[in-house]
Amino acid sequence: MRAWRVHEYGAPADVLTLDEVDAPEPADGELLVRVAAVTLNFNDLDGIHGRYKTVPTPVPYIPGMEVYGTVERGGAGTDAWVGRSVVGIPAMAFGGYAEYAVVPAAMAFVMPGSIALPDAAAIFMPFHLAWLALYERAQLRRDETLLVHAGAGGAGSAAIQLGVHAGARVLATAGSPAKLDLCRELGADLAMDHRDGGVAEQVLAATGGRGVDVAFDSIGGATTLETFRCMGFNGRHVLAGFAAGIEAEDEGIVPRPVLFGNFSLVGVCHAYVDEPVTFKQLTGFNFPSHADGEQLHTRLCGLFERGVLRTVVGADLPFEELPRGLAAMERRDTVGRLVVRTGG
Repeated sequence: MRAWRVHEYGAPADVLTLDEVDAPEPADGELLVRVAAVTLNFNDLDGIHGRYKTVPTPVPYIPGMEVYGTVERGGAGTDAWVGRSVVGIPAMAFGGYAEYAVVPAAMAFVMPGSIALPDAAAIFMPFHLAWLALYERAQLRRDETLLVHAGAGGAGSAAIQLGVHAGARVLATAGSPAKLDLCRELGADLAMDHRDGGVAEQVLAATGGRGVDVAFDSIGGATTLETFRCMGFNGRHVLAGFAAGIEAEDEGIVPRPVLFGNFSLVGVCHAYVDEPVTFKQLTGFNFPSHADGEQLHTRLCGLFERGVLRTVVGADLPFEELPRGLAAMERRDTVGRLVVRTGG
């Protein structure tokens, strides 16, 4: 198969090479997916640069943590999956920039035939993450105020729409006039350019000094600290990612602003396992079950089929242009999702 591989860490345009390699073999409980499209993520960039400590990626390796395609075969216990169109996260969260990828059945979800490419490849990670963050972890309620950072990005654009669907008032940040327009188009009541500074002051002014009930923060670093100032009494600040720099994942947070702010820090991680209790005992982490993910996914797909939600696809690229898409993402020149088709 063809696959984009990293032979040394660095900028994608410098270190990615399109190689011919053997297709992977699925183990028990795993699916061999013929990849039709891979969707680019900031965690892919962290891995390519060699700074993603959560999932070490010794070179050479194939990046890519989100795929869409057809299950050709699988290991023991996966017969029911064969022939189905699925989205999923490959084993160990890499290996997707290829014509074939191995995906654990616990991290795979069937996509209905009514949703075609590129939309079919653009739904999974941002909408599952935003749903888990806002509906499960933060318990966002009607008439509450939601702050969404990076509202024109993949996760942010999903969070705006799910906030609107919940009946919340949505405030969003973005980094260009076009991105601000997109936030408003998706339903944000107020869109703020974070490059101008003073986001906290604008949020407080827009809420009568009270602050927001829920903040969706997929940025980290200085954005997280400024968001502390935006939180209302009994607010829920959701930590959903570190787009500003994965190193923030290991930085401590000073508890004083949280203590005196009387709000909650709420963590969310988008991953599913077959046996959550066993996984907790082995790792100490709490992940939702695949069965819970299937219920979420069914409800999400229904909202897409009824036109309540929509994807934001900023680029639909051929496989050969994958490094160009990553470079644009790294420059923050993109909106929504970047879908790369393998041609398979």
